[in-house]
Amino acid sequence: MLEHQLLPLASKTFKQRLALRLLAVCGWKVIAPPFPGPRGVLIIYPHTSNWDFFIGMAAKWGLGAPLRWLGKEAIFQGWCGALFGRILRSWGGEPVERHSSSGSIGRIAQRFAEHDWYWLALSPEGTRRYRPSWRSGFYYIALAAKVPVALGYIDYSSKQIGIAGFVELTGDKEQDKAAIRAIYQGKQARYPELAAPIEWA
Repeated sequence: MLEHQLLPLASKTFKQRLALRLLAVCGWKVIAPPFPGPRGVLIIYPHTSNWDFFIGMAAKWGLGAPLRWLGKEAIFQGWCGALFGRILRSWGGEPVERHSSSGSIGRIAQRFAEHDWYWLALSPEGTRRYRPSWRSGFYYIALAAKVPVALGYIDYSSKQIGIAGFVELTGDKEQDKAAIRAIYQGKQARYPELAAPIEWA
């Protein structure tokens, strides 16, 4: 038995049990050690496929925690927002202006102080296509909010999704990168050639 594996029979709600059973039918296991506190940033890596979203949402429901995630502001506005905005928000989605850097880190970090429990999930790659590095937003958000970083993963080689570990950032980027790389070692994307190197400015 894998340590911290979530099992349907041990879950509290029907929604959790259903999500975990659906994942199990597809061969997936959810590994979720306890969160170290009520607030933090949960990054998801590697992210190279559209399937990652659906597997990730099922794992979120199986976990039963009210995780938040950031989405492009456009999907919460206009016709898309009218059709799907309410659903996306009920799933934990929150809009963010990706192309507006002025004060955005501080505004997002402020959200942590406004909630008793606030874990924000995001993909540091920011896209399914190959990038030569991660986006640095997660790092500076966590530093500004003074919260830990949970290292979430979707490993297609073992068909496991979950949290591989937690990191308390030091502000020394090279030291923090080394710690994150060590924990993510061996985790395989659906399309490994599209996974970004663990590097950021």
